[in-house]
Amino acid sequence: MDQRVHDHAETLVDWSARIEAGDDVVLRVSEGAHDLAVAVAEKLGERGANLLTVYSSDEISRAYLRGHDGDFEDDPEYELAMYERADSVLSLGGGRNTTALADVPSDRRQAAARAREGIREARLDTDWVSTIHPTRSLAQQAGMAYAEYQDFVYDAVLRDWESLAAEMGQLKDLLDAGSEVRIVGAGTDLTMSVENRIAVNSAASVAYDSHNLPSGEVFTAPVVESVAGTVTFDVPMTISDRRVRDVELTFEGGEVVDFAAAQGEDAIAETLETDAGAKRLGELGIGMNRGIDRPTDTILFDEKMGGTVHMALGRAYASNFSEGHADERNESAVHVDLIRRMDEGSRLVIDGDVVQADGVFRWE
Repeated sequence: MDQRVHDHAETLVDWSARIEAGDDVVLRVSEGAHDLAVAVAEKLGERGANLLTVYSSDEISRAYLRGHDGDFEDDPEYELAMYERADSVLSLGGGRNTTALADVPSDRRQAAARAREGIREARLDTDWVSTIHPTRSLAQQAGMAYAEYQDFVYDAVLRDWESLAAEMGQLKDLLDAGSEVRIVGAGTDLTMSVENRIAVNSAASVAYDSHNLPSGEVFTAPVVESVAGTVTFDVPMTISDRRVRDVELTFEGGEVVDFAAAQGEDAIAETLETDAGAKRLGELGIGMNRGIDRPTDTILFDEKMGGTVHMALGRAYASNFSEGHADERNESAVHVDLIRRMDEGSRLVIDGDVVQADGVFRWE
């Protein structure tokens, strides 16, 4: 086995999830992630953790959703209990077909998502971490040769996370002390309040309230009703197994009042129709992982790309809210990220001060 797989597993178990003896761990293994699962299981055994492995497959999900009548039971108790009892949930992405769910009706997917909101919240209440094992299908989606994609993944994952955490801490401090964020660029002039919010220094570890590996972003939640203006997202991506490109959203009073896309406009429309919270922003994130230098059509990597910002329609993360402001959190069955490059002519402004210009932070 490639030594980098073992290094990936060690980073996941020790740095990211901080697994200790006696922890109850659910390991969710996608198709194609077998080697990483074996390496992670070995590390969990060495740490004295308790392991329950579950298999995840988009092709199995497709068969189930297409066969179902759409009247889903809310939060089946047996599945809910598994996550309520777990200390950590480690999800290993992979897959054989990145568009395996393409022919599942959107209303069926939305109904399934709404019926499992409690299960999703129980999983998010654990020390959960999601990562990706490089597979040929993901390499193909990224437009890379397999060996090239492996190098890309490990360059993003196997970093000096302590040093990156220190750098990202500078931006967290500015956001925590700030009141208003403005993002300016081609087709974009958007403002939002971040008053009384807590920015997360997402340094790929639960110790930083960060749950992705790789990570490398600082994210916060806007005051929902404060979001105003227009933003264009120019990084192509796949949403609900449909290609989406050049999305433009216009906000008034915190809600999307107009939208357009050069491609995949129907996917944006369906997202916005999920529920009331899907029309509002739940997250503003700033990518700072320079090891991710190109889009790959995989959100786990692309939203962390240095020189980008991303915003999520839908659910906000509880970690961005202090105890006295928890009731201000945007609720939704979805959390759909959209990304724009902060290239030439772009500015990230906090309380009138330019923090980043042309994709470069003032301390770089």
